[in-house]
Amino acid sequence: MSTPTALTVRQRAAILFVAFSGLVGAGFQLGLMPLASLSISRDLLGEAYAPGLAGDWFARFTAAIMLGGAIGGIFLGSLGDRIGRARTTGISILILSLAGAAGAFVTTQEQLLVLRFLAGVGVGGMWPNGVALVSECWTSATRPMVAGIIGTGMNIGILCVSQLGRMRTVTADSWRWLVELGAVFAVIGLAAVTILPESPRWLATRGSRTTKTEVPLRELLRPPLLRITIIGILLGSIPLIGAWAASKWMIPWADVIGGTERAGYKATTQGWWAVGAIIGSFFGSHVASLIGRRLAYFLISLGSVTLTCGIFLFSRPLDPLFLPLVLAQGFVTTLFFGWLPLSLPELFPTRVRATGTGLAYNTGRFASAAGVLGAGFLMAWSGGDYAKVGVITGLVYAFGMIVIWWAPDTTNKSLDD
Repeated sequence: MSTPTALTVRQRAAILFVAFSGLVGAGFQLGLMPLASLSISRDLLGEAYAPGLAGDWFARFTAAIMLGGAIGGIFLGSLGDRIGRARTTGISILILSLAGAAGAFVTTQEQLLVLRFLAGVGVGGMWPNGVALVSECWTSATRPMVAGIIGTGMNIGILCVSQLGRMRTVTADSWRWLVELGAVFAVIGLAAVTILPESPRWLATRGSRTTKTEVPLRELLRPPLLRITIIGILLGSIPLIGAWAASKWMIPWADVIGGTERAGYKATTQGWWAVGAIIGSFFGSHVASLIGRRLAYFLISLGSVTLTCGIFLFSRPLDPLFLPLVLAQGFVTTLFFGWLPLSLPELFPTRVRATGTGLAYNTGRFASAAGVLGAGFLMAWSGGDYAKVGVITGLVYAFGMIVIWWAPDTTNKSLDD
């Protein structure tokens, strides 16, 4: 089996940079709608605009990118096991950046909905290929560190969106400029497709009989890997459902309540959350390495359900403690996203690693889409009560405290085991 030492330090650094940048671009796309959705709806709906209808469209946009992510993660993850992680990483970046930027030219909500789905396809493909590529190209001793760096990528992208929103307020008359900026990541995608070196571990599997005769997805969906696949899906789904069905409602909640008194309050809220999220997603892998994969996931689940439900029950936008609690919630709930890039690749053998991590991580986006749509229905049922919806949907984190004890403990496992 080829090892990461077959690559030079410069090549490994280039791989880490491209994967990290691609995930920043994915985070940029994920952060757009929580910040800009209400302003976009005010513009595109015109006289038909109403807060309840705008909240419903926010749920639809979120569900579209989640569904796209689920399909892209599975399809492009499988493609990465077939044609290579580096090339498919580049393809994913090109899709998410170009489809995302095309949203600046829409004239209807329906057009934007389609482009949100397509951008989601690229977002979904970016995670499994980027994570598999970095995991296989860096040594075991450095994996907690590089997993932490990779884990911060999406949240740095979200932070970039929020800071851009603070520098130039996003309104119904001024939102297209922000959407257009997503195109800058296409340069990274083009470089990944053309010049980025490939994973030595993946290259070593190409000549094996198993790689030639087995379809990765088929192998994952039958014994002996079926049980691991199901566990991986559950472990990947819970953080995603919680993030999109519960956590992301804090930003439009802040806009509805605080936006009339403080211009840019929604961007400020997203910024506080993103700062906490960047720190959390970096340290999640270190926590898992320090105290073990299982215990770490259990404690993160416990902290997430407590903080998410607590912030909606006992706080409110514009309260003095609201923004510090948003930062704390962002920190704890995104510890998952440092845990996942370290731990999910350890569940699967090299020949199906991109497909396996893509299936495990992105199948949760189907459930996330359903959860977001369900939250949209809850929003209508509750009469626009963001706090009530946040509490109900935040309970999903409690399931993580149960599921983790069915997972194998991979704390001391090598990727080659």
